[in-house]
Amino acid sequence: MPLEELREECGVFGIYAPGVDVARATYFGLYALQHRGQESAGIASADGTDIRVHTRMGLVNTAFSEENLQSLTGHIAIGHTRYSTTGSSHPDNAGPMVARSAFGTVAVSHNGNLVNSDILRRELQESGVQFATSTDSEVLTWRIALNFGPDIVNRIKQAMSRFIGAYSLAVLIPDALVGVRDPHGIRPLCLGKIDGGWVIASETCAFQTIGAEFVRELDPGEIVVIDESGVRSYAPEDNRKRQATCIFETIYFARPDSFMMGGRLHLTRQRMGAELFREHPVDADVVVPLPDSAVPAAIGFARESGIPYAEGLIKNRYIGRTFIQPDQRLREQGVKLKFNALPEVLEGQRVALIDDTIVRGTTSKPIVDLLRNNGAREVHMRVHAPPIKWPCYLGVDMAKRSELIAANLSVEEIAEKIGADSIGYLSLDGLLRAIDAGTDCFCTGCLTGQYPVPVQMEMDKLSLERV
Repeated sequence: MPLEELREECGVFGIYAPGVDVARATYFGLYALQHRGQESAGIASADGTDIRVHTRMGLVNTAFSEENLQSLTGHIAIGHTRYSTTGSSHPDNAGPMVARSAFGTVAVSHNGNLVNSDILRRELQESGVQFATSTDSEVLTWRIALNFGPDIVNRIKQAMSRFIGAYSLAVLIPDALVGVRDPHGIRPLCLGKIDGGWVIASETCAFQTIGAEFVRELDPGEIVVIDESGVRSYAPEDNRKRQATCIFETIYFARPDSFMMGGRLHLTRQRMGAELFREHPVDADVVVPLPDSAVPAAIGFARESGIPYAEGLIKNRYIGRTFIQPDQRLREQGVKLKFNALPEVLEGQRVALIDDTIVRGTTSKPIVDLLRNNGAREVHMRVHAPPIKWPCYLGVDMAKRSELIAANLSVEEIAEKIGADSIGYLSLDGLLRAIDAGTDCFCTGCLTGQYPVPVQMEMDKLSLERV
């Protein structure tokens, strides 16, 4: 995917496993979910009576030391990797969030975005809550912590009745782990089993990393409680809301080795590529993916078309993760910092360049230019997602509508702007055929402007810093 495009908010992880080093298991689970957030990482652990927490800015491998992990004792833990969509990138905003009230201590890892967090925050401030962060995740955590009820499930249900938006949660109390998925199931959450215990995570790839077995995805609106008596599931009291899982989880956000919506995403994305060729065939000599996220679709495109597949671009997988900023000369190089081209593959070739999406389009032209400068005779862009014409308000940091290239230019104008010989987008119908999970179980707001919940147009991710 190009440098400028989509960023998912967070990855969440939780484990209940007596006799297991749960902090270490959580650390490696977060490693597997690093792609869902690179700004900060954190772990909270519990031993039946107390909760300990450690958070830090940066990647998982820099956020924890051996000493940190050894201090996170207990048999229950939750973890969090963050990319900010509400609240700035700041140490105070690193999760998991912790709230201590008269009803006990609660820690929460949150993936998603509440669209009514400003209203909830004002209500909590009026009741005396002093916030330490500018995130909707802390608002959500305090809303759970301050509810009165006979058990954690009752308190969470009370909070859910006030939440509007996307939230998949790993909730930690001193003696239990709780998984929560919002009534529309906008963000993913799944349940796994490990020797001696249970695991929840945003994606199944985290289970494979720690040797856990995938059991199932949580249903929209479902709450699961894991404690010494095992796993208990609580179905939503109101199940009239339709499922609306973010369609970009299947296109880009989730790792290709994760299992989601009934299929392995690597194979689902191959089918997207095959559908893309059927809708937009091209006379080309070679199929080149934009690494890494477009690789499965490029394989499917090549297989369906009979055009040879080749790696014409090599991605530097580390340059985008550095905290040392390039100087102005290197900054102007832009795409060249992240991709190198292989002229031996491209020389004299008509290239079908496969990408998963184009958002602003600011890096698409440099990539097309990079291919041409390394010998490509023609460059035909093929995108295995429909045009993004609307922002996301439910957990993705995306451009404003005025910045979205497909909201302002026709397909032909986009091709001209980025310098491609042609461009073709996969249709929504083609995308749904490839996913093969039903036509009415996805949020397609960024493609159609139709959202599963009321949204405030052009929301400001820093708005809570002014509340």
